[in-house]
Amino acid sequence: MPLREVDPAEFRQLCGHFATGVVVLTAQDAEGRPAGMTANSFASVSLSPPLMSVNVDHSADMHAVMKTADRFAINILRSDQEAISRRFAGNLSRRFEGIGYRRDESGFILLDGVLATIACESHLSFEAGDHTIFIGRIVGGGVAHGRPLLYYRGGYVTAGLP
Repeated sequence: MPLREVDPAEFRQLCGHFATGVVVLTAQDAEGRPAGMTANSFASVSLSPPLMSVNVDHSADMHAVMKTADRFAINILRSDQEAISRRFAGNLSRRFEGIGYRRDESGFILLDGVLATIACESHLSFEAGDHTIFIGRIVGGGVAHGRPLLYYRGGYVTAGLP
Protein backbone atom coordinates (compact mmCIF):
# COMPACT_ATOMS: atom_id res chain seq x y z
CA MET A 1 0.00 0.00 0.00
CA PRO A 2 1.52 3.37 -1.03
CA LEU A 3 1.97 6.02 1.64
CA ARG A 4 -0.19 9.11 1.35
CA GLU A 5 1.33 12.49 0.61
CA VAL A 6 0.58 15.24 3.13
CA ASP A 7 -1.11 18.39 1.85
CA PRO A 8 0.63 21.79 2.12
CA ALA A 9 -1.37 22.90 5.20
CA GLU A 10 -0.50 19.72 7.08
CA PHE A 11 3.14 19.96 6.00
CA ARG A 12 3.32 23.56 7.25
CA GLN A 13 1.77 22.54 10.58
CA LEU A 14 4.22 19.65 11.00
CA CYS A 15 7.29 21.75 10.21
CA GLY A 16 5.98 24.60 12.35
CA HIS A 17 6.75 22.56 15.45
CA PHE A 18 10.46 22.92 14.76
CA ALA A 19 11.89 26.25 15.93
CA THR A 20 14.15 27.86 13.35
CA GLY A 21 16.42 30.85 13.31
CA VAL A 22 15.47 33.83 11.17
CA VAL A 23 17.88 35.27 8.64
CA VAL A 24 17.94 37.83 5.88
CA LEU A 25 19.53 36.53 2.69
CA THR A 26 21.30 39.34 0.80
CA ALA A 27 22.94 39.55 -2.62
CA GLN A 28 23.48 42.00 -5.42
CA ASP A 29 21.00 41.95 -8.33
CA ALA A 30 22.02 42.08 -12.00
CA GLU A 31 22.04 45.91 -11.93
CA GLY A 32 24.27 46.03 -8.85
CA ARG A 33 21.51 46.97 -6.40
CA PRO A 34 21.20 45.30 -3.01
CA ALA A 35 18.49 42.63 -2.81
CA GLY A 36 17.32 40.63 0.16
CA MET A 37 14.62 38.44 1.66
CA THR A 38 13.71 36.88 4.97
CA ALA A 39 14.35 33.15 5.20
CA ASN A 40 14.29 30.43 7.82
CA SER A 41 15.14 27.44 5.64
CA PHE A 42 18.92 27.42 5.76
CA ALA A 43 21.33 24.91 7.21
CA SER A 44 24.95 23.92 7.44
CA VAL A 45 25.82 21.25 4.88
CA SER A 46 29.49 20.36 5.22
CA LEU A 47 32.50 21.23 7.37
CA SER A 48 35.07 20.34 4.73
CA PRO A 49 34.64 22.18 2.50
CA PRO A 50 32.53 24.62 4.55
CA LEU A 51 29.13 24.67 2.84
CA MET A 52 25.66 25.88 3.76
CA SER A 53 22.29 25.84 2.03
CA VAL A 54 19.36 28.18 1.72
CA ASN A 55 16.06 27.37 0.02
CA VAL A 56 14.26 29.99 -2.10
CA ASP A 57 10.74 29.63 -3.50
CA HIS A 58 10.57 29.90 -7.29
CA SER A 59 7.93 32.64 -6.96
CA ALA A 60 10.08 34.81 -4.65
CA ASP A 61 11.60 37.98 -6.11
CA MET A 62 14.94 36.89 -4.67
CA HIS A 63 14.93 33.69 -6.75
CA ALA A 64 16.04 35.47 -9.95
CA VAL A 65 18.73 37.35 -8.00
CA MET A 66 20.12 34.15 -6.51
CA LYS A 67 20.18 32.40 -9.90
CA THR A 68 22.72 34.96 -11.17
CA ALA A 69 24.54 35.99 -7.96
CA ASP A 70 28.16 34.93 -7.59
CA ARG A 71 28.04 35.60 -3.83
CA PHE A 72 25.48 36.03 -1.09
CA ALA A 73 25.34 36.62 2.64
CA ILE A 74 23.25 35.19 5.44
CA ASN A 75 22.48 37.78 8.12
CA ILE A 76 21.31 36.02 11.31
CA LEU A 77 18.85 38.25 13.14
CA ARG A 78 18.90 39.14 16.84
CA SER A 79 15.85 38.71 19.05
CA ASP A 80 15.03 42.45 18.81
CA GLN A 81 15.07 42.51 14.98
CA GLU A 82 11.60 41.19 14.20
CA ALA A 83 10.83 44.44 12.33
CA ILE A 84 13.74 43.76 9.97
CA SER A 85 12.46 40.25 9.35
CA ARG A 86 9.01 41.61 8.52
CA ARG A 87 10.49 44.33 6.28
CA PHE A 88 12.44 41.83 4.17
CA ALA A 89 9.38 39.59 3.88
CA GLY A 90 7.44 42.52 2.36
CA ASN A 91 7.56 44.86 -0.62
CA LEU A 92 10.73 44.35 -2.67
CA SER A 93 11.22 48.02 -3.53
CA ARG A 94 11.29 49.16 0.11
CA ARG A 95 13.25 46.43 1.85
CA PHE A 96 16.48 48.40 2.35
CA GLU A 97 14.78 51.73 3.04
CA GLY A 98 15.87 52.91 6.48
CA ILE A 99 17.88 49.72 7.12
CA GLY A 100 21.57 50.07 7.97
CA TYR A 101 23.87 47.97 5.81
CA ARG A 102 27.24 48.06 4.12
CA ARG A 103 29.08 46.38 1.28
CA ASP A 104 32.32 44.91 2.47
CA GLU A 105 35.55 44.93 0.43
CA SER A 106 34.46 41.73 -1.38
CA GLY A 107 31.02 43.09 -2.27
CA PHE A 108 28.97 41.18 0.31
CA ILE A 109 25.88 43.05 1.52
CA LEU A 110 25.88 42.90 5.32
CA LEU A 111 23.13 44.22 7.58
CA ASP A 112 24.13 46.36 10.57
CA GLY A 113 23.69 45.04 14.10
CA VAL A 114 22.85 41.42 13.31
CA LEU A 115 23.81 38.48 15.51
CA ALA A 116 26.08 36.95 12.86
CA THR A 117 26.91 37.09 9.17
CA ILE A 118 27.97 34.25 6.91
CA ALA A 119 29.59 35.24 3.59
CA CYS A 120 29.27 32.66 0.80
CA GLU A 121 30.43 32.25 -2.75
CA SER A 122 27.76 30.59 -4.89
CA HIS A 123 28.75 26.96 -5.24
CA LEU A 124 25.83 24.88 -6.54
CA SER A 125 22.07 25.02 -6.98
CA PHE A 126 19.41 22.49 -7.79
CA GLU A 127 15.66 22.34 -8.08
CA ALA A 128 13.62 20.68 -5.33
CA GLY A 129 9.87 20.92 -5.83
CA ASP A 130 8.72 24.55 -5.78
CA HIS A 131 12.08 25.77 -4.40
CA THR A 132 15.69 25.97 -5.50
CA ILE A 133 18.32 24.90 -3.00
CA PHE A 134 21.33 27.19 -3.20
CA ILE A 135 24.60 25.89 -1.77
CA GLY A 136 27.21 28.43 -0.76
CA ARG A 137 30.87 27.93 0.08
CA ILE A 138 31.56 29.88 3.25
CA VAL A 139 34.40 32.36 2.77
CA GLY A 140 33.99 34.54 5.86
CA GLY A 141 31.71 35.93 8.48
CA GLY A 142 31.45 37.49 11.86
CA VAL A 143 29.58 37.16 15.14
CA ALA A 144 28.24 39.54 17.78
CA HIS A 145 26.64 39.14 21.19
CA GLY A 146 22.93 38.67 21.69
CA ARG A 147 20.10 36.21 21.38
CA PRO A 148 18.64 34.90 18.12
CA LEU A 149 15.24 35.69 16.68
CA LEU A 150 13.34 32.41 16.34
CA TYR A 151 10.27 31.37 14.37
CA TYR A 152 7.97 28.73 15.85
CA ARG A 153 4.42 27.61 15.01
CA GLY A 154 3.74 30.57 12.75
CA GLY A 155 5.13 33.32 14.98
CA TYR A 156 8.27 34.94 16.31
CA VAL A 157 9.74 33.73 19.60
CA THR A 158 12.28 35.72 21.59
CA ALA A 159 11.94 34.49 25.21
CA GLY A 160 13.24 31.47 27.03
CA LEU A 161 16.82 31.41 25.78
CA PRO A 162 19.88 31.68 28.05
